[in-house]
Amino acid sequence: MNGTAPHRTVIVVGSGPTGLLLAGDLATAGVTVTLVEKRPRKISNLSRAFGVHARTMEQLDARGLADELLATGDTITGLRLFRRLALDLSTLPSRFPFLLITPQYEVERLLERRAREAGVEFAYESEVVGLQQDDEGVDLDVRGADGAIVTRRAAYVVGADGHRSAVREAIGLDFPGVSVIKSLILADVRLAEKPEGVLTVNGRGDAFAMIASFGDGWYRVMGWNRRNEVSDDAPLDLDEVKEITRRALGTDYGMHEARWLSRFHSEERQAPHYRVGRVFLAGDAAHIHSPAGGQGMNTGLQDAANLSWKLAAAVQGRAPEGLLDSYEAERHPVGKAVLRSSGGLVRLARARNPLLRAARALVSAFVDMAPPVQRKALGQITGIGYAYPAPRGAHRLTGTRVPDVALKDGRLYEALRGGRFVLITPGTYEGPGAREGWLTVERWAGDRRTTVLVRPDGYVAWAAEGADAAVVEEAVARCQG
Repeated sequence: MNGTAPHRTVIVVGSGPTGLLLAGDLATAGVTVTLVEKRPRKISNLSRAFGVHARTMEQLDARGLADELLATGDTITGLRLFRRLALDLSTLPSRFPFLLITPQYEVERLLERRAREAGVEFAYESEVVGLQQDDEGVDLDVRGADGAIVTRRAAYVVGADGHRSAVREAIGLDFPGVSVIKSLILADVRLAEKPEGVLTVNGRGDAFAMIASFGDGWYRVMGWNRRNEVSDDAPLDLDEVKEITRRALGTDYGMHEARWLSRFHSEERQAPHYRVGRVFLAGDAAHIHSPAGGQGMNTGLQDAANLSWKLAAAVQGRAPEGLLDSYEAERHPVGKAVLRSSGGLVRLARARNPLLRAARALVSAFVDMAPPVQRKALGQITGIGYAYPAPRGAHRLTGTRVPDVALKDGRLYEALRGGRFVLITPGTYEGPGAREGWLTVERWAGDRRTTVLVRPDGYVAWAAEGADAAVVEEAVARCQG
């Protein structure tokens, strides 16, 4: 670990999007980070995630990556969940009022580059085989490619190592839940006919299919056939993929030449806790759910954005009491809500019961007619609608997501790129935080009089109307121990 004292280090396990963003944030903040990965170094093109939602785009914007990622895919402003239920993403109060269709490996490529540039140490072909912790740190037993086991010590360990998390197992946490869809198919294929849209989704009778473009002539197909639910290891050929697609979409678009075929099943599971002592869980290690709404990768990246700045403050001795506990307090309810919403969509989509089919029609009609309901659905699916609990008596903005507001010298998400708190004030501020370098001070572009202290993850830590310098200094000081 480059000779750095263990109490100043963090080990992140898992080099998927969640682990990469988290490790990159920590290293950017000056924390020594090792990223442990069981697989050899390779960004796989076999990932399931294909959609990047607005809130994730905002977080990537705060890291200077959003515009580059945009260039790798196409955007859609309408999200159709059932035939009669469509959500208009163009109304989102965000710089990114759309869903970006791009493969997960493009997200990983940018996040890995950022992590390397920030100084993250990568340990590939390294499998976690044991974990012990005490009041001062964590010992992680790691087996390398040569079979030798090495013990690495750090102040904290984060398990971002997927739904079969070795870290979660090592700390003795259950992963309760159920199987939602018993048999899904995935395939990468070529098509003789190009679909009309970037993302084609529909369900008909007992079949469902989705087709998304890689942008290079290959297409990802995902689907299921309720009449043929088999185990994950059952053989899969192109003829079956074509049949499911024709059932669901009415055509297979001249599907041919599959380069990859696979089966999997979809589960809903959530760990009862996201923290045990000095060990944390994030992403699929903490929660998995159905692919409905494309929220999996996005939710994991939000976990990482929430946890990274808190861990950095703790390692550097700046964390106020209870800060690390707030990670679970804030993200566990979000994970539960995502399980509920994505699972509900799948159950309605697969409904056989006439009552459930009627409920689906009613939901579709009600959402179309009721703008508040549509805004809530949009907020949940895209991530921009979630807020964190605020103390009693706090300003109404506390805990809410801050949009990319205009500042006198730019915009908020540019100011967040330093990974620091941002104080937006109608006046000047030269107090604590600004001098020590963990606080960026900005002024409103207009004549707004609210003073807002924005956390590094883009949520309001504190706000007040017409606060004097002493009140602002006190509020800023409370954010750092």
